[in-house]
Amino acid sequence: MWYTVVAGDSLYQIARRFGTTVETLVEANKLQSTDLNIGQVIYIPPVPGRAFQYTVRAGDTLYGLARLFGTTIQALAELNGIENTTIYAGQRILIPFYTEVIVNTPMANVRNGPGTNFASVAVMQQGARLPVVGYRNGWYQVGLFNGTFGWISEDIVTLDAHDSIRPVQPIIGFYTLAEGPGLPGSYTSFADNVSQLSGVYLFFYQISRNDPTQIDRFFQFTDQDIRVIVAVAHRNNIKVLPVVHNLLYRPGGTALARDLVRQLVSSPQNRRAFAQNLVQLVERYNFDGVNIDIEDAYTEDSENLAQLYVDIAEAFRPHGYFLSASVPARISDEPFNPFSDPFDYATIGSAVDEFIVMLYNEYGWPGSPPGPPVSIPWMRRVLNYTKTKMPWYKIAAAVSVFGFDFNLTTNTSSYVSFDRAIQLAEQYGATIQFDMNRQTPWFSYTDGQGQQHQVWFENTDSIRAKVQTAWNMGINGIALWRLGMEDPGIWDMLANETVVKKIIENFR
Repeated sequence: MWYTVVAGDSLYQIARRFGTTVETLVEANKLQSTDLNIGQVIYIPPVPGRAFQYTVRAGDTLYGLARLFGTTIQALAELNGIENTTIYAGQRILIPFYTEVIVNTPMANVRNGPGTNFASVAVMQQGARLPVVGYRNGWYQVGLFNGTFGWISEDIVTLDAHDSIRPVQPIIGFYTLAEGPGLPGSYTSFADNVSQLSGVYLFFYQISRNDPTQIDRFFQFTDQDIRVIVAVAHRNNIKVLPVVHNLLYRPGGTALARDLVRQLVSSPQNRRAFAQNLVQLVERYNFDGVNIDIEDAYTEDSENLAQLYVDIAEAFRPHGYFLSASVPARISDEPFNPFSDPFDYATIGSAVDEFIVMLYNEYGWPGSPPGPPVSIPWMRRVLNYTKTKMPWYKIAAAVSVFGFDFNLTTNTSSYVSFDRAIQLAEQYGATIQFDMNRQTPWFSYTDGQGQQHQVWFENTDSIRAKVQTAWNMGINGIALWRLGMEDPGIWDMLANETVVKKIIENFR
């Protein structure tokens, strides 16, 4: 929640008022001192499981409190069941942590001003959710998928103000096309669950093997396919980004991937050319920005690789495009893993709008012992390090919705979706257990050839634990790899137990 400093405020008083500490406020706002200025806006991190409350003082009004807490009179009234604007000294009222409106007509225009005489800047479909940032004369000012703001009439929306009892987190879905029976495509999962998504990131593009400043299509799809996905996303106020990666080259593999990155980042000219090609990709399909997913690089290229993100950010900034990075997990500044060592978290984090930490390399790599793709202890360990390198609001945690079937006899592993894991358990009569420390389900079985297996996968309970952990640790989102492989029950869990926050801020 954002709070505006008034005369007489101190960090100590604000901390007491909101049930937090001075140290927490200093860290959350990266303050260089404890001195405050009237009108200064500071972030109040939520205390998981506890709502913000305020005791009304003599002279307070809903109008004044709305201005003080960066909310609206309507949100305060809705959250507290206030039927008129009268409040009294000593009254305890809940302060909205996040407020949205939900479109309740088949289609709704969002305009560039508070009135029907203003031009339409976006069209939303029924059920679309828009975060509220202001109110004027019967119109809500709302945040949009592309980082801009518009206005929507209160007559065609339903107001929903939320406290901080439940996790309030962006939910991002990575989107792929089908790759066979075990790796289904993402469209159905995406289209059926638009109300529980903040962003959809399309794993559709690859750094060109012929010229790494260029971008190739990774799957077989048409321009119309892209336009349909973008249109569905934007009608539901969902940010949509293409993922541009350096993975899965055949032939060439990881060696070619590293060589291409080296060539790409080796000169300012190459980096700038690549950045301009990204700008053109965004413009061609009306994307809202780009997610860069580089996962194989030489450690010696670390400095030039970090500069790549800086150069892309500079190219994006004049256009207002959103820059997201998917980055392998690290746990310290010391060399840890050749896979993640090349990534300078601090420099990349300062350049991008969103830093997605890919947590799913704890187990499942070649020769790995059996274990979950992402355990809760591992998630905490990586995020604790990440939070030392950049502000909380840039960090999202990429977690698996898939699992691994570990063949203990051959020391190999393979991807499994939730559906496939359940099928295997039923086929072999295995009992599914839940590891309480790792917060992950698993089971063992013996196949028809007598080979021993152990399966670790994700279900609603394990995803719930990850969403709650992200909230408790004060980061800004969960990313699901990949839509179509998940336990369908996660969507009801997200709808009933969390508040899915839209990604509208551009903090860079």
